[in-house]
Amino acid sequence: MIFEWSLDAYRNGGISLGIESRSTERIGADLTESRTTTTPDLEVAYEISGRADGQPLVAVHGWPDDPHCWDGLLPRLHEAGYRVIRPYLRGFGTTRFRDSQKMRSGQIAALGKDLADLLDSLDLSDVVLVGHDWGARAAYVVGALFPQRVERIVAISAGYATGRADAPLDWELAHAYWYEWFVATERGRHAMRVHRRSFCQYLWATWSPSWVFDEAEFQQAASTWDNDDWPLVTVHAYLHRWGEADGDPAYEQIEQRLAESVPVLRPTLVIHGGQDADNLPHTTAGQQHLFRAGYRRLVLEDIGHFPPREAPGLVADAILSSRGSPR
Repeated sequence: MIFEWSLDAYRNGGISLGIESRSTERIGADLTESRTTTTPDLEVAYEISGRADGQPLVAVHGWPDDPHCWDGLLPRLHEAGYRVIRPYLRGFGTTRFRDSQKMRSGQIAALGKDLADLLDSLDLSDVVLVGHDWGARAAYVVGALFPQRVERIVAISAGYATGRADAPLDWELAHAYWYEWFVATERGRHAMRVHRRSFCQYLWATWSPSWVFDEAEFQQAASTWDNDDWPLVTVHAYLHRWGEADGDPAYEQIEQRLAESVPVLRPTLVIHGGQDADNLPHTTAGQQHLFRAGYRRLVLEDIGHFPPREAPGLVADAILSSRGSPR
């Protein structure tokens, strides 16, 4: 394991719109409820479990994945006293846009605003915000621009990147991001619409070269990509990231702030797999200057892009050690 410390080894540094209960299931011995909540743009589906009066821990999945990526961590988080909330991102599962005319944007500003709106809708405070991949990028936006409800952040497999499409990019990373260029072609967009399962199964296998995942585990995640908005959000995310598509004007002010590399204002732990073949490990190195309240980096040397699935115990340990016991 590799540790990177700053600020004296990481010192402690809306409107509620209603919730509808959908169903319940058991993860191990812990009861999980499926609910929805309304935000300005979305009907957000989410899973919730753990002690009813526990400190909220909001765990946000990445792409291409789903909230079940956190299942292996839940027993430890519940035992530690957390109330764990796992939302489905826009375009995933049963999360739906409220307005049929709303742009199906996947830009980072939209993901971040969705997450800030979710915290407002559920009226949460002192939140431990945990995000993987797209979820990590959303968490950075909240930590930088909407930090009021957040206590600390744990970001996994993604660095805090500038919002500029012309940001420097080395050739090794350009090669790793081939799929992001692929969707700029009609062939790539067709793959997102028609062959999303086989396409993403190849990404899972190549992004974590030492991980042999279970077919049932993959198919469970893949079932949440059957949302009609999934290919639209996916394609726009990568076209917008590299300046090949305009963003939703509703998020222009957020985009302008992100282009200035506005710092994250909450203590942050970054976890990265040393074998990550997507967001290469060096993309999270040396970012202390972007974090005002403390930054710590943990590299798991034999892990790929999906640490919550590949090494749930190590990830749970890191979350729990990032600031001792919950309140």
